[in-house]
Formats: sequence, C-alpha cells, structure tokens
Amino acid sequence: MSTQDSSAGAPVRLRPPRHRVERRAVGWWSAQAAVLVVPPVVVLAVLAALIAPARPWLLLGLLVVVLLGLPYLLVMPRWRYRVHRWESTEHAVYTAAGWVRQEWRVAPMSRIQTVDSVRGPLQRAFGLASVTVTTASAAGALRIDGLDHRVAEELVERLTATTQAVRGDAT
Repeated sequence: MSTQDSSAGAPVRLRPPRHRVERRAVGWWSAQAAVLVVPPVVVLAVLAALIAPARPWLLLGLLVVVLLGLPYLLVMPRWRYRVHRWESTEHAVYTAAGWVRQEWRVAPMSRIQTVDSVRGPLQRAFGLASVTVTTASAAGALRIDGLDHRVAEELVERLTATTQAVRGDAT
C-alpha cells in the first residue's frame, strides 16, 4: 500500500511500525492479568472450602476460572509483546496493537491534536509509561503501551515539537 507524499510528490510506503515495546511490558501485562485472575480463584477456593452444600458448584466455577484464567495469564502478555509495535517519523505515528483482535493504525502529524503520557502505579513499578496520541479521527486515539518511561517522555516532547511545526489545523 502506498500514498502520495504531498511535500515531495514521491510515494510513501506504508509499513508496520519498527520498534518493539519495552520487554518489561510482559511483566506489567502479567501483573495486570494476575489482578484479574487471582482474586476470583482465591474467593471461589475459600468459599468451596467453607460452604459444603454449594461445594460442587463452587468447585466447578473454580475449575472454569482456572481453565480460562491460566492460559490468559500465561499466553496473553507474551503474545501482546510479539504484536505491539510503534514508530514515530516526521510524517506520522504508527502503532500495531492487540492480541486477539490486532490493529494497525497510522496518524499523520497534521491530524494530531494532543499527546499525553500516563504512568499508573503498576507501570511505575515496572519503569513503564503509556503515550496517547489524540487525533481528529472517528477511530479514536492511538495508544502506545509498555514504553520505558524515559522513551515515553522523549516521544511526547518530540511529537509535541513536530506537531507544532506541521501546518494544518488537526481537524
């Protein structure tokens, strides 16, 4: 797929983004998955131990949660790491994300409205940050998760400077 570069008149090749997210993102995504999977397992196990009449149903629920949660906990973070990519050029921001439903997005610099960085408590523990690039698109903002927090800071500064230099009204 190619598109016309209006500044030079030469075709620009659209391609997948080049940069992987930080390897520590696997740990961050694993911790997020554990926060979702472990509490129901513990609650169901405790209830099954305490409530004898409901034990068969609670054990069945526990089995279902373990059978669904364990693969999610073990596979999802590594799969996301394999898929998630990002790149920023002078013309656009590229992202590839997802693990079940994969998405590839390109935001031209002239369409960028805001650039934000987020570091939640769990992200800070792993030294990570997320960058959100809001555009004038019905598809919504581009989000780059799992960046080293220093890389995220540099990216926000670079994108802010680049979008201010690009002509256009980002609408």
